[in-house]
Amino acid sequence: MRKNTRLVKARKEAGLTQEKLAELLECQKSTVSNWENGYSVPRLSDAFRIAEILNKDAKELFFEDLVQDTHTLKVTTA
Repeated sequence: MRKNTRLVKARKEAGLTQEKLAELLECQKSTVSNWENGYSVPRLSDAFRIAEILNKDAKELFFEDLVQDTHTLKVTTA
């Protein structure tokens, strides 16, 4: 469980309370709270709707930590 600080920051920058965001999404305030506190994650369709409301990229809000950078290791033999 990891708090989604990017979602919290974006919501506050948009001047929205959890209650107002929940109203716009037609869900419960507790649902928004659970997303922000890392207890659950929104469905993909909700993630895109949230990003639209907050004028942010969904990847930036929800998927940044899920993308793993790839690295090439140089293997040397002795």
